[in-house]
Amino acid sequence: MCHLDPEFIDITWGAGGSRPAATLEVVSNAQKCLGVETCMHLICTDNSIETIDKALKEARACGNQNILALRGDPPAGQKHWSAHPEGLSSATSLVRHIRATHGDYFGIGVAAYPELHPESPTLAQDLYYLKQKIDAGADFIVTQLFFDVQKFLDWVKEVRKVGIVCPIVPGLMPIQTYAGFKKNVVDAGLSVPRWILEGLEKASKEGDQAVKAFGVEVGIQMTKELMESGVVPGVHFYTFNLEKSTRLILEGAGLVPSASSASYASFSQQQSQPQHLQQEQEQRPFISNSVASTSITLPALAPAPAPAPIPQTVSTIRKEKPWRSNFLPHRRNHEHQRPIFWANRPKSYISRTETWQTFPVNGSQWHSRSFKSEMRKYGSLEKYGVSLKYSTATEVRSHWNGQPRELKDLSDTFQKYWCGGVQSLPWCDHPRSLGGSEDYRERLVELNGVGNYLVINSQPVVNGARSDDKIFGWGAPGGYIYQKAFIEFFISPDQLPILINRLKTHFPNYTYSATNRSGTTFLHSSSLRSNKTSKSKSKSKSKRPPSPTNTNNDNGSKDDDDEELPNTVTWGVFPGQEIVQPTIVERSSFLAWKDEAFALWEQWARCFGEKSNEEDEGEEESVKTRKLLGEEIGQTWFLMNVVNNDYHESQGVFDLFEEDFILARSRIEAKAEDEAKVELGERVEVAAPEKEKHTEKNPQVDVKHILVVARVEGDGTDVFSSAAAAAALVAAAVAAAYGGGDGGGVCQTLTVDTVPVAAEAYSSA
Repeated sequence: MCHLDPEFIDITWGAGGSRPAATLEVVSNAQKCLGVETCMHLICTDNSIETIDKALKEARACGNQNILALRGDPPAGQKHWSAHPEGLSSATSLVRHIRATHGDYFGIGVAAYPELHPESPTLAQDLYYLKQKIDAGADFIVTQLFFDVQKFLDWVKEVRKVGIVCPIVPGLMPIQTYAGFKKNVVDAGLSVPRWILEGLEKASKEGDQAVKAFGVEVGIQMTKELMESGVVPGVHFYTFNLEKSTRLILEGAGLVPSASSASYASFSQQQSQPQHLQQEQEQRPFISNSVASTSITLPALAPAPAPAPIPQTVSTIRKEKPWRSNFLPHRRNHEHQRPIFWANRPKSYISRTETWQTFPVNGSQWHSRSFKSEMRKYGSLEKYGVSLKYSTATEVRSHWNGQPRELKDLSDTFQKYWCGGVQSLPWCDHPRSLGGSEDYRERLVELNGVGNYLVINSQPVVNGARSDDKIFGWGAPGGYIYQKAFIEFFISPDQLPILINRLKTHFPNYTYSATNRSGTTFLHSSSLRSNKTSKSKSKSKSKRPPSPTNTNNDNGSKDDDDEELPNTVTWGVFPGQEIVQPTIVERSSFLAWKDEAFALWEQWARCFGEKSNEEDEGEEESVKTRKLLGEEIGQTWFLMNVVNNDYHESQGVFDLFEEDFILARSRIEAKAEDEAKVELGERVEVAAPEKEKHTEKNPQVDVKHILVVARVEGDGTDVFSSAAAAAALVAAAVAAAYGGGDGGGVCQTLTVDTVPVAAEAYSSA
């Protein structure tokens, strides 16, 4: 969700106060590693004043500056709420205590109920207690969920009448399941407009995906009504740890750029939520318990004497650098450059550099004598360790496209990551970036399908994008952003010399580095230090790949006379400032990164250890997987990065791989033509691209990329159809038309450019 640039994310306290350590850990990771503003829940339930003070102290240490102060639900196992003997008895007393002990350091939020708190007999009493919380020092209000927008707007008017002027943020819950909606909303007695009840009832008869799709429609409608009302500063979403519906609602309401043109139905078919998460969502209560939630477009949380201005368009957090700023430690406020290699694993980079006392201000400082001691602190992986996002075979299969047994399986997984079907990889903690055109993403997907490349990092060329650009923007207003095309991938040992030869012969503006696990390294740079210029030029004129050099020494660095200056691949030009160069390709960092990158192959392989076969895959299959990941790829392939230093070339780096694309396409076409030959009447199964598959809402499917050859009885003439999902039906129809069904007719050629296929015909085919 952080990629949607929320104003803050809500981190809830454990149900009944059971998991404070987990709450603080999430707060710390969000602030330090993701640079996302957090609002931590704090409850009175089961907490002494000493525990509350400790939590506030630790929250400050984590960089958190916002608290949602709640009384909390009854203690575990109890029907009615009771205060801790040494604690506080209400949200009002908690707000007052926070203000007394921490002054104005924290922005404090409180909860409100548009349809009354369950324990309040009247609206007047409910508003009285809400006013007490505000008078005690609260700065803003987040409401409990609701579905009747008009009722909420009427309630806001009543709130204003009692003198409450602080921002009121409405809480919305995307509908995930019919059972969960009935339990948490209908059975709880909340008002629900008739159109929602009737629509949901109808959707429930069509299945879970229809319910989710209708829930997205409801969320879009409510969000638009609220934002157009002019009385709310933003919208707060109760995600229940299920982010997809929230993202689609925000896209549909125009609050964030659309990540995909695919329909919600096809999206949900590709990536449905695990059953245990759906069941957990059905059982969870709301704001005061352990519900992870994310808010969007809320203004900065600070004491507010008057209502905040209402944004007419979506507001986004302006990033000072291409990466998210880190709130702690404070010395990172002076961090001006990062190597691009950890762009998709920022938490790892921050962990590996957390002991650094200084950070480079410009490229030349990376190899200054004073900074060499910091560079050595990347440290050995034995001390630092490498971990995956998922650790069991079950989790890995669920999130990383099953269990790979051969290279084609890996190619499929990487292709799905770059087209959005897989949400992470061992080298990529988060869904792939939205940067680049559709053609750019398609080329990345195609490159991973070639068979010799597995891409883990990439950035497109950018030539003068505005600093407020929604995709590429960062830095001060009025600036312009530039990027060199960069790509990083694992490459097979057979393909490496071919690619290096191609680079040296035809692409003089490109620079590259390649290394394998043992440290055999190929380098080509145009930015060697001056005392090595002649050596660099002689390398560039060589007609064969450079000789490998072993750089696998203790600290992963090279001798000073064989170093290169960092290559800036992202920079910004801003009014009244020097050119800012935040992202670089730097050799010593690459060699430190390669140890981690190859170790991740080994970690992935270990997930399929001898004791991981309870999922009935069998030891033989696990052996294949471990050998593929840990030995064939992890031990023999190279990690390579390539930079096109001419940022005016719109194709970026893809011209380098054009020969590979042509060869791969010819193999695919030859294979398709060979496999598509069928006898008349034989059943034909056509595998359409994922986005073009037939659905009930899309009965006409254009599968123009599929070549099918069907043999017609009679004179033996082949019938070619370049775009026929119902190829068998077409062939049968032609045979019947020309031969009366007995094969006696003659058909020279049939070419079908587009065949609209009805649902019944598609199924029959």
